Amino acid sequence: MPDISFTLPHWLYWVGLIVFPLIAMVLARRQGRDRNAYSAPLAYFILVTGGILGLHRFYLKSLLGLLFIPVFLFILYSNGQATLARSVVSDLQNETRTAERALAREEPRLEEAQATVAELQATLAEAEAGSVAERLAQRRIERAEAAIPQAEERIAEARATLEQIGTGLDDAVAERARWNSYARYAFYLILAFMAIDALLIPMMVRRANASIPEETRSEAEIALERAEAESDRKADHEYAENWIDRLSLFCGEFVAYWAVIAVFVYYFEVISRYVFGIPTNWAHESMYLMFGMQYLIAGSYAMLTESHVRVDIFYAPLSRPKKAWADLVTSIFFFIFAGTLLWTSYVFAMDAMAVPTGNSIVSNWARGEMGFLQMVSGFTADQWTDPNIRWGELSFNEWEVPLWPMKWVMVMGGLLLVLQGISKLSKDIRAIARGE
Repeated sequence: MPDISFTLPHWLYWVGLIVFPLIAMVLARRQGRDRNAYSAPLAYFILVTGGILGLHRFYLKSLLGLLFIPVFLFILYSNGQATLARSVVSDLQNETRTAERALAREEPRLEEAQATVAELQATLAEAEAGSVAERLAQRRIERAEAAIPQAEERIAEARATLEQIGTGLDDAVAERARWNSYARYAFYLILAFMAIDALLIPMMVRRANASIPEETRSEAEIALERAEAESDRKADHEYAENWIDRLSLFCGEFVAYWAVIAVFVYYFEVISRYVFGIPTNWAHESMYLMFGMQYLIAGSYAMLTESHVRVDIFYAPLSRPKKAWADLVTSIFFFIFAGTLLWTSYVFAMDAMAVPTGNSIVSNWARGEMGFLQMVSGFTADQWTDPNIRWGELSFNEWEVPLWPMKWVMVMGGLLLVLQGISKLSKDIRAIARGE
């Protein structure tokens, strides 16, 4: 199979987390069309992300997408057979190395034992009959002669093993190469299908749009619209009453699009692992770190939109002023939690930056070895571009992503939560004062 080994650069990880949500937010705000229709850009997007399964064909209602599935399944089967052949090759190579080590060990021992027997026989011939030297030489000869057949037996077994493995190893290597070739050619066939479809997509989109009936809404869509109309839940923008609320809404929407990034990354991981047999060393770690940051940043959004779990059996029947009193009393515990989160997150973030993993002046400042102004004045482009300079705490796997940015996201999440708590507190006080 072709090699798609790829390690995500740290800078690209952070650029993706920042740029992708911004682009997605802009696209989401584009005014939709009155009539549902198939989109060529979306078809190309699906071609890039799921074309290996023919998903773009299914999106455009083309049953020719079924041609992709058996070829893809054949790739999986071929890779499985190649993996089995690789295991056989590995086992035979281990047996070969064991036999070769046995020969390298036993042949010198056999020669040494044979030479020792000859020397001891000469010593025995010179020894006085019935003497201690004669009996000692005789026992040595017996031990050396007993070692000779053992060494010969081990050498014979090792040579037989090498002779037996020789043909089997060649066959296993050929078997692995054959299945790898099958998988490679099948993959090239899918790439050819995708290249042809890349040219045909505009025509397929026009054909799909021409087949759309006037009424495009399904029963499920109609039922969903009816349910949304009957729901008492407010739209997100209706919660925003001040700049803190708008900031929380923006941050919540921003990190929501990170879930889309996870779809792409795990799709790449599955294809890389099961189609190419090359699992990544960064996909899992990058995503669970991302979801941890998403959870922290989205806290203020969940508080603003009242998405947190509460005991509604007591809270829901209350009037607005009574709810405000309940929120006002319980806010004491909220600010204890949020303040503790903010402070401990700041301590964790500074400690993470202070870890001396390189000669970064930022780490020196975090450890208190220089002042802030001195750090700023000594900051150069090398702090970003020099591969020998790393800031603070790193992850323990091969990807070695810096962990201090995640710790600072904890600070951001705690700060947003405190600010949203202040906004909620002001609303509750106004509701009590107005009595409504």
